[in-house]
Order: sequence, then structure tokens, then C-alpha cells
Amino acid sequence: MTATQTNKAQERLPDNCLTDSIAILDFGSQYSQLIARRIRETKTYSELLPFSVSAEELKRLNPKGIILSGGPGSCYDEFAPKLDQDVWKMGVPILGVCYGMQLMAHDLGGTVEPGETSEYGRALLTVVHHGKLFDGMETSVESWMSHGDSVTVLPDGFMTIGRTMNTPVAAIADEERCLYGVQFHPEVVHTRGGQQLIENFVVKVCQCTQSWTMEKYLDQAVRKVRDQVGSKRILLALSGGVDSSTLAFLLHKAIGENLTCMFIDQGFMRKNEPEWLVEKFAEFKIPVHFVKARDRFLDKLKGITDPEDKRITIGKEFITVFEEESERLGPFDYLAQGTLYPDVIESSGTRIDPKTGERIAVKIKSHHNVGGLPEKLQFRLVEPFAKLFKDEVRLLARELGVPDGIVVRHPFPGPGLAIRVVGEVTKERLKTLREADWIIREEIKSHGLYRQVWQIFGILLPTKSVGVMGDKRTYMNQIAIRAVTSEDGMTADWARLPYDLLATISSRIVNEVPGINRVMYDVTTKPPATIEWE
Repeated sequence: MTATQTNKAQERLPDNCLTDSIAILDFGSQYSQLIARRIRETKTYSELLPFSVSAEELKRLNPKGIILSGGPGSCYDEFAPKLDQDVWKMGVPILGVCYGMQLMAHDLGGTVEPGETSEYGRALLTVVHHGKLFDGMETSVESWMSHGDSVTVLPDGFMTIGRTMNTPVAAIADEERCLYGVQFHPEVVHTRGGQQLIENFVVKVCQCTQSWTMEKYLDQAVRKVRDQVGSKRILLALSGGVDSSTLAFLLHKAIGENLTCMFIDQGFMRKNEPEWLVEKFAEFKIPVHFVKARDRFLDKLKGITDPEDKRITIGKEFITVFEEESERLGPFDYLAQGTLYPDVIESSGTRIDPKTGERIAVKIKSHHNVGGLPEKLQFRLVEPFAKLFKDEVRLLARELGVPDGIVVRHPFPGPGLAIRVVGEVTKERLKTLREADWIIREEIKSHGLYRQVWQIFGILLPTKSVGVMGDKRTYMNQIAIRAVTSEDGMTADWARLPYDLLATISSRIVNEVPGINRVMYDVTTKPPATIEWE
């Protein structure tokens, strides 16, 4: 991706769309995205920025408040991530979380030391002073801790407002300067009342007006697309998921016939989905250029078993097909992508190693819709969702009148079933998984639980196991079922599905899908696992 394209992808939303905002400075916490999401739930815009952002840049963004995230380092380490000291002089409210609280104490004259006892997991917090931060909350709060260091001496002007059995200084405040710190993580669901604390900071301390809504965003996004594109043509790669489908509706509303949607059938979608997609869009007078390319994608994947190699190979072939078809249909000036905020962050995240000072990439997996465009395509990017989370896109979809079947559709990875066939991808193995996955989704819907889970799908494993069918020994394939509950996909818990539902799914798969004699259920949370297996 060129520098111009990167700037477009990272471009901040127009100021008149954001009455108020909160900036989160990321020090490497696994929960940093979650902080941003929790603030959005208060109907306030939030943006995740690197900890190294300068005070001058923050002043340009003009946030009503700043949150310092947690992180893996110790603030007294030689190469620990540091804050521009002028940030403390900006005069805006600041909330430090975990490492952020320790850094606040350290920078402002207090003392942080290794704790005698580390504190991980649930801890009962006693609120000793409610003030604005704990306003309306109970005196005893179940909180989620994850720290080895502790604040032992407070900076001048601060007082302790919360403590636990192992941490005498678990929350601090300088209410005159609107500086607050909490040693626990209010952004995780394990902290009871954590969302109330975040809302207290956003609304009562920072006095944000809670004006971030998808209705206002839609008006601004349509206007921005029209201003950016004018009478030029946009090409959209349509996947059939809620992100690209909602983007198609938004762009059609903004530029009408100047939008061309292209759907590339690479052979990795679920049963009957390609045909359903084209029919559904035709109902709304949004034409879709359908490209049949199943054989060429399968040929490219021959012999490939590594999941990252699969993603890269599929992404490259997608670009090749896309390039061929766009040249035939074009010319186009703009390419639209349904890139989401977590995609951008996961594909470009970095942190500082506190022991060496080196910048470390923390890419978890490749997102094939973020970057990777060949220079010769010469597209300028249109990415209206690059600052949105998944559930915000669903709210936007409802504002646009997107069909319910698309809005509630479970998230589906770009490489599709190719990364749910563990090991080599073949036509036969895809067919086996597609039939098993159809049964899984059919049964979850018939039991009325489809909307209660974030995702449910099957995985075809690369191993075989012994079984007995019809009094004969079998040695066949295995299917794993993955079902999770989540709010935004950043963290997830395995779904506690009824046993009778699992029994029905298992019975149907081994009886109706040739070559399967064993079904298993994945009971792992995210983290430590990811939702997808590959």
C-alpha cells in the first residue's frame, strides 16, 4: 500500500462529526481495543493512539479526555514506554489504567515498586472515596487485576480512593486537576460496574455530550464519500458479510450507479451463500458482477498447509483476479473496502520491548483487506468503516435498511472455509466441511439460538480416528464445533450450548456427512485462543 493509501485508511473522521472525543494512548495492553469499545458504548467517540503521540498532536485532535492503557512493562525499566511529559500540562482529564496509573504516579513524583505480592484475577475493591469516578457505584466492587508493580507513595495532590487486600493503593485521584488512576481493569466484564466507572469518567469528569450515534455518522459518511469521490467511479469487492454489504448500501446511497460491486466466488463460502447473495442484492437494485474463480483458487492452494501461507496465497490470488476483472470493467478511480478498526489495529500494532527498547510488531494474523494492493492498480481507497467496530457497523446497517438476514449474519473470515479446513484444502475436504457446517447452522437456528452466539461453525481436522459404524471398524475424519459468545470479537467465551442440541448436531453430522465418525466441541476462550483455528 502506498503512503497516500495508508493516510487515507487511517484518516480521522471529520471534526464536525465528533462533538466530543476521548483519546486512548496504547502502552501495549491486550485490552486497549476494549477500552475504546467501552467508551463508544457511552455514545462518545474514542480513538486508539500510540503511547508515543506528542502533546502537540493530541492538542490538534482536541480530545475532552485521555486514557492511558495498561501494558506489560514496568515504568522504572530503562526502555519502558514513556509519555510525552507535556501531556500532563494539557489541562484535560486523564485516567490511567493499570500501567497507566503507575506511569501517572511515577511521572508526577510518586513511587512505584515491585509488589510484595502480585495480584492477578478477581479482587474485591473497597471504595474509600466515591467522588466523580466512583459516583453511583457500590462500596465493594469485584474488580479484575493483572499487575506485579504497585504504587507505594502518592504524588502531591493525590489521595487513595480505592484499595484491595493485597494492594493498599488500588485507585487514586487528584480531583482538582481531574487526574485519576485505577490499578484494575474497568474495561473487562469481570469488573462489576466497570462500565459505570468508564461512563463516569467520560460524562461526569470529561463532560462529554454523548453525541456519537450511527444516525449522525451515516449523514457524515455519505457526505464525506460524495466530497471525496465526486462523479468518479468506485469499485467494491463484495464478500457477502455484514461489513462489505453495509458498505455497498452506504455507497449506493451516496453515489448510486457510480458504484460497481464485484463478488469473486473463490469456492470457500458456505453452502448456497453465493447464489443467495446475488439474489438478495438484486432485490435492492444493487447490481453485482459475479466472478466464478473456484478452480484457480484451489490450484493455488495445492500442497499448502500453513494457515498464514493460506491467507497470503488467497489474498494474492484475490488481487490477481480482482485486477483482471477491474481492468475489464473499468476504469475505476476508487476502491472501497469494509476495513474495520480492529483490522487496522491488529495488522499494524506495535509495542516497545521494555528490556531492549526495540519496537516489536504484534500482528496476530494477516487481514487480507488491509493493505497489500499492488502499485499498478492505482486505486485511491475509500474506507468509511476504518474507525468502526463490528457492532457499530450492524447498527449502521439497520439505519440503512440492510436486510435482516445480512445484519445478523455471523462474522465470516475473508479466506472463508479455507482456514476452517485445517491442513491442505481440497475440493473434497471443502465439500465435507460445507455439509457439516450447514447442519450446525441449521440446528442452531431451529433451536432459536442463532442470535445468542457470536459465531458458530465447524472445523475439519487433519487427523482421523477409529470408530464403529454398522458393526464395522471405521477410520475417518473429525469435525470440531466452535461456538462463542462475544460483544465485539476482541474477547470471547465458549458458548454453553444445550447438550441436546450438541447431541443432535453430532448425530446428524456422523449420519449425513460421508467420511465423518467423530464430533468434538471446542471449550477454549479468547484469549488464549483465537476464535478461528487458523
